[in-house]
Amino acid sequence: MKLAITGKGGVGKTTLSSLLAGVFASEGKEVIAIDANPDANLAVALGVPVEKAIAITPIADMQDLIRERTSTGRGDIDAFFKLNPKVDDLVDRFGLRHGNIRVLVMGTVKKGGKGCMCPESALVRNLVSHLVLGRKEVVIMDMDAGVEHLGRGTAKAVDAFITVVEPGQRSLQTARLVLKLAGDLHVKRCYAVGSKTRNEADRQFILRSLPDFEVLGFINYHPEIAEADLRGIGVYEASPDAVAETKAIKDRLEQIRLKG
Repeated sequence: MKLAITGKGGVGKTTLSSLLAGVFASEGKEVIAIDANPDANLAVALGVPVEKAIAITPIADMQDLIRERTSTGRGDIDAFFKLNPKVDDLVDRFGLRHGNIRVLVMGTVKKGGKGCMCPESALVRNLVSHLVLGRKEVVIMDMDAGVEHLGRGTAKAVDAFITVVEPGQRSLQTARLVLKLAGDLHVKRCYAVGSKTRNEADRQFILRSLPDFEVLGFINYHPEIAEADLRGIGVYEASPDAVAETKAIKDRLEQIRLKG
């Protein structure tokens, strides 16, 4: 299963990503959790101790690695560089293992202009492509509302684009943007998950507002999730109710995949 989790900032993408990783890992599956969110905090949500999480160097910031693999480095915008650098060893070298989960932080690619392909971008995009197309583990990508880490072939190979939506017009607007971006890449498997819903009225609001999405389920508001963030502990361990809701979402995804 290869999953891309997107949505507006603060909506609960990282919460869902960490819960899905925990559910798959609890079933004995090996999981690669990719933090491709500019506000990178997936490792802490997974239960990695804070001091270890903040010590992770994002792939896009590894200047020596970028120079080695692309034959150039940050700042060499006008130089020739490899568009398909070697990446198949990076998970084992730089993925932080936490139980059955390996965490990779991609980092923010600072492009010189719209559409710019820079060495950092070449390395990150090839790594994401390798993880989606070439690895047998479950891959879960915690992304922002964009798709800059995904090429067309990679995006089409993702089993599901999941947009996390909370009750609110700004969140809904972002969900519609994600649907358009995914459509531009010819991705058809776009779904939504409701987040922070407190009652049936919230859930029905999301269902009515997103007629073009299949809503896989809801991660309701649970105060223990916010408490886990304050304490720096994993969401999976903190909220059994959220785990049960996530397992139902995971089961629905597997049913859809079996149907083809």
